[in-house]
Amino acid sequence: MSAPRRDELPLADYDHLPVPALRDRIRSLTTEELEQLLAYEQEHADRLPVVMAMHTRLEELKQGATPTSGRHDIRPEQPGGTRHGSAISGEETKGASPPPHGVPAQPGRPKGDRWS
Repeated sequence: MSAPRRDELPLADYDHLPVPALRDRIRSLTTEELEQLLAYEQEHADRLPVVMAMHTRLEELKQGATPTSGRHDIRPEQPGGTRHGSAISGEETKGASPPPHGVPAQPGRPKGDRWS
């Protein structure tokens, strides 16, 4: 089977999808669509994890699995809201004691002077 052109692929934006998204999305493809995508992948990027995932899915389809609708609205390739960083703003830290080792504007005190 010859590889289809990019605009003939069964998945929109195929070239921009990361491997985790592809693994989910190929579950919605028929055997024929997956074979088209595999031919395209092998002719272009030929990424081993993608090719292996496609071969695995083809085997599942040959053993009787059916395409699922999948959740194409979930896009792990796009960052969502993150929970990284501190939830404390600068306003909430006013009045806090400096660390015992000090900060550039306010050096810490030696241990011997701490309790005096």
